[in-house]
Amino acid sequence: MPKRGKRYQEAQKQVDRNKLYTPKEAIELAKSLANAKFDETVEVAVRLGVDPKHADQQVRGTVVLPHGTGKVARVLVFAKGEKIKEAEAAGADYVGAEELAAKISEGWLDFDVAIATPDMMGVVGKLGRILGPRGLMPNPKTGTVTFDLAKAISEFKAGKIEYRVDKAGNIHAPLGKVSFETDKIAENFTALIDALIKAKPAAAKGKYIKGIVISTTMGPGIKIDPNLATA
Repeated sequence: MPKRGKRYQEAQKQVDRNKLYTPKEAIELAKSLANAKFDETVEVAVRLGVDPKHADQQVRGTVVLPHGTGKVARVLVFAKGEKIKEAEAAGADYVGAEELAAKISEGWLDFDVAIATPDMMGVVGKLGRILGPRGLMPNPKTGTVTFDLAKAISEFKAGKIEYRVDKAGNIHAPLGKVSFETDKIAENFTALIDALIKAKPAAAKGKYIKGIVISTTMGPGIKIDPNLATA
């Protein structure tokens, strides 16, 4: 385990490790303990009762956070022809085809979301080994493979995020910035939890939401009572 700094250790002392907080209590505490010189991100980790090794227990999707994340996503679009103009007009940061794919193959990953029109998947598919593990691979299930580029780009710019269960059965997602009002972070939290509940696989048995921890970029984790997650 890496040794934590004094600020982190002092903040950790103010968290009752044996207590399960309400979402609002956890958010308020996390905000009060944030002491970095920058506007930290409030993050959540949700442990799900699924086995990601089984295809029918994968949890993946998108949700529009009502108050955004506090960060405007850098959107890359794979497109050609008239769709290039549409993507540029909608505010895409990078638009292209084979030349973008070549750049990514060389290690460039300076973007947060990748969107592709269906006719570009032959090009994008070759980047699976690079984009897949980073959660950047365009996918119809998350609305990132579409001909309606204007809608997709505007949604991600406005605060739409993608979530995906990792190998350990956890979901990690941003909920906003420390500078956000508590109620706005709480509403983003509720939107995410509601989306996860709706995305529960039919094959998942037993308790679905097993644990929830909120933290800031530089702060300690604060446990939330899963039974109060939507309260």
